[in-house]
Parts: sequence; structure tokens; C-alpha cells
Amino acid sequence: MGLILAHQSNPRNGGPSYSFGHRLRRMWFSFVWNACCRWTPVPLHRWRRFVLRLFGAKISDTAKIYPSVKIWYPANLDMAEYSCLGPEVNCYSMDRISLASYSLVSQGAYLCAGTHEVDGEGFQLITKPITIEANAWVAAEAFVGPGVTVGEWAVLGARGVAFRNLDPKTIYAGNPAKPLRLRRLPGEIT
Repeated sequence: MGLILAHQSNPRNGGPSYSFGHRLRRMWFSFVWNACCRWTPVPLHRWRRFVLRLFGAKISDTAKIYPSVKIWYPANLDMAEYSCLGPEVNCYSMDRISLASYSLVSQGAYLCAGTHEVDGEGFQLITKPITIEANAWVAAEAFVGPGVTVGEWAVLGARGVAFRNLDPKTIYAGNPAKPLRLRRLPGEIT
């Protein structure tokens, strides 16, 4: 992955957290994305999937990626069928970010798979995967932190902040996210 230990690079004083090769790959992807994808019309999902696959992303043929999405490292992105990264989503994929089938991440949401060891002297980078399970919805401008799993059919409401796993079929809101109620699923008797 190219992660450098803090005692070797001293990131608090401007040292890198990743190898030079890793940083070059990210820089090259950023250039290609901005030149070839960011300006494209919304319906050109197929083109954006193609470009992301060139950089190692695992993306279903039916996944939707909006042109304004920001992806830190596409090789850490996995999108199943009919999953969607909406407008202006920030996919800070320092570790694996997986979207299961029919999961939706709405406009302006932030998926953050990295943090730092704040108690250590070296400010070591820590990465943990994020999983958005099937039929889950991360609403507008919500934040999902490192290591979080958003359960199947769960909802994280607009501007909600999740640093812990969200239970399936549950609607959450607030900072930190708290459960509001169970989600009524299609065909369920209430």
C-alpha cells in the first residue's frame, strides 16, 4: 500500500505518510480525473467507470459515479451493482471503501477511511475500511468515519456523523449519530 511509519518520515514536520510511488499514482489519477471526467455530463457513468477501473477500482457495470465526486485512491474503491456516489461526494479512500448493491451516498457526503494516532508523538496515520451495506443510504453532507459499517437498509440522515457501526434497518441522525427509529421496508406490515 505504500504507507510509511511515522517514526521514519515525521509527518508532523511535513514528512509524507505514503511512498513516492503511491503519491505519484494518486497525482496521475487526479490529473486524469480532472481532465477526462470531472467536466463530463452526468449520464456518462460508463466512461467514469472505465477510467476508475484503469486505476484499479472494482466497479459494477450498473454503478453510478457522478462527475463531481472526489476519489483519493481508486484502487481502494469497490462498488456493487446499482450503488451510487452522488454529486460532490468525497471518497477519502485511504483504506478500502465498499458500497454494496443498491447503496446510495448522497450529495456532499464524506467517506473518510483514515485518521491519525493523536496520542502518539509521531502522529501515525491509521486507516480502516468503510462498508456501506446493501440498500443503505448515507444522506446529504453526512460523515462516515474510519472503520464504520453502515448496516443493510440503514439510513444516516443529512449531516449526520457516524464513528460507530450503524445497525441494519435503522434510521440515524445527529452528531454523533443516534438511532431515531426502525426503517419500514417495502412489503413489511407495520
